[in-house]
This record gives sequence, C-alpha cells and structure tokens, in this order.
Amino acid sequence: MAHTKLYIPGPIEVSAKTFAAMTQPMIGHRSKDFQALYGRVMPMLQAVFVTKQPVFISTSSAWGVMEGSIRNLVAKKVLNCCCGAFSDKWYDVSLACGKQAEALKVEWGQPITPELVDAALSKGGFDAITLVHSETSTGVLNPLKEIADVVKKYPDVLLITDTVSSFSTVPTPFDELGLDVMLLGSQKAMALPPGMALFAASDRAFARAATLKDRGYYFDFLEFKKNAENLMTPSTPTIPHIYGLESKLNEIVEEGLEARYARHDKLNGMVHAWVRKHGFDFLPPEGYRGKGLTCVKNNKGIDVAAMVSQLKKDHSIAIDGGYGKLKGQTFRISNMGDETEASMQIVLDALDDVAAKQGF
Repeated sequence: MAHTKLYIPGPIEVSAKTFAAMTQPMIGHRSKDFQALYGRVMPMLQAVFVTKQPVFISTSSAWGVMEGSIRNLVAKKVLNCCCGAFSDKWYDVSLACGKQAEALKVEWGQPITPELVDAALSKGGFDAITLVHSETSTGVLNPLKEIADVVKKYPDVLLITDTVSSFSTVPTPFDELGLDVMLLGSQKAMALPPGMALFAASDRAFARAATLKDRGYYFDFLEFKKNAENLMTPSTPTIPHIYGLESKLNEIVEEGLEARYARHDKLNGMVHAWVRKHGFDFLPPEGYRGKGLTCVKNNKGIDVAAMVSQLKKDHSIAIDGGYGKLKGQTFRISNMGDETEASMQIVLDALDDVAAKQGF
C-alpha cells in the first residue's frame, strides 16, 4: 500500500522507530515484566507532565478519560467551555452522563478568555469546569495559565483540561498550573498510533471521586490510582502502545522539553510564513494560535477539497480540509510530533506546487 504522509492534526505520522518498538514480545499484563515496563515509563511520564502525581495509562481514546472525568468529578454542575467541535462535544457528553451542565460558548475560532470564565463561575453552583487547551478543530490555543488562575478563586471548582494537541508542544506543567485533571490521546503530539490515553489527577480530584457513587468501573479514577500504586492498570492495557510510549518518552527526554517546545514553535512559524506568503489568513486571532497545528482561513475562496485532493495525488501528502461546519472554509496543517525543518519544507514545497497549478 502506498504511503501517504500525514500532516493532518491527528492521527499524525508515526516513525518507523516507534512502530519497531511496538513489535516487542507480548508480556502478561499482571506480570513482573509489565510492572517493570510501567516502572520505567512512570518517571518519564511524570517528568513530561511536570508532576509528582502518578500518570495513568488508559486503553481508550482521550474521550474515554474525558467522559470519565465527568463521571468522577461532577457532583453538582459542570461548566463546559465551548469554542470548537471537541469542546462543544464535551458539553454533550456531560449531558449524556446525566449531569447538570452549562455551555460557555464562543464563536468557533475565538478563544475562551479568563474574563468569560470568571463571569460564568461567579454565578455559583458549579463544582467542575472543562477546558480544551488546544481546540484542534479551530487551531485555537486557550490561555490555560490565566484560566487556571481564575478557577483558583473558586475552591470548590475542579479544572479538567484536555491537552490532546498541545501536550509537549507548549508548556503544560500540571502541578504548577494547579490542574485537577490533565489528559491527552496518543495520536497527536505524542506521535503514537490511536488507542491509548494518558492522564494525571490531583489529590482534590481523588477526594471528589471518593464521594461519587456512579463512577462506573472502566474509568474509575480510584481504580486507576489503586492499581498504579502497584505499577498496574485496572483493565488489560494496550501493551504494544506502552512499548511505543517508552520509546517516544526516551526521545522526548533526550531532546529536552524546552528544546521540544522551541522546535514546535519554529516549525509552526514556517507554516505561518507560508500562509502569509500566499495571502491567506488565520482562523484564530493573534496570540491564541496553537503551536502544533495551523488552522488557515480560506479568505481567498479557493477550492479546498481540490487542493487537498491534488496534494495527495501528486505528492502523497495529506492535510485536512476543515473540520465539521468549517469544512472548505478552513484547512489545517500539522507540525506536531517528530516533524523537522526538512520534513515541514517538504509539505510547504508541495503546497507551493499545488498553488501554482491551481492558481492561488
């Protein structure tokens, strides 16, 4: 099968080295071999999460932990910050879990501001808030630190944060920020195949979970905590993913977090330069743009579907033609994971070629 290189915002390209790591021999998930594997992975996870808390491995997409967070932490009412497809869906999930929920909505492409959060929480009645740090559907990077500082004014409100497409592209120090849950999926900035989620939770989160009787089992935070104390997972884990995770974490530790952030910033800047060169605009406003992907506004009215199709046909490269109601109105280019200046230049040169052929 021909290989189409992925520059979509997830799943992103997975290296041959990572795939090779995932082919190691199977081990029993209740064995000392598995405990040794988790024991090697745990301190590296804590280092990249920048936390002293245990970091848990869930055999699910990030949505499993997103739903689990609602079931574990919402006793009264949750404020769901909605600024795109994935954050909007979190509100729907809250309702589907039978929880009282209120949506704090802004137009797709606009950020959630600390002032909006403060105004909403000041009405009272909430005991949790959800925030998608990097809204992948729109390219918006919400001001996490400033929002976290606002939430600290409300001691009963727990902050649940999705960092699926921001983790390891920008700093997200769990303990320093005072978050209560931070979660991500494997298929975006971690450059692993889909099928695994990672998350950390605060002591406050565990205390809240202990008061709720309908946490379920598969995503019960207390089960994760109890098992992690013995370097185990509550249910059968996806062991090949964890082998791949170990390989990827070794790479991140070797590169260094600050260097990784700087690399993503530089590669993101290359994409931004291409956008400006061709007269396009950005969907999110200045100061609120993610570093792992770029959401380009189709202000020139080009045929986005034709561009995406020709890019794949002529260059075996895939970018995204806009998500949901933004399809055709935007397109998205990822620079997450293992990308380098050389690999990003390949997609930008290919886009130049398509632009010349299609006259935009």
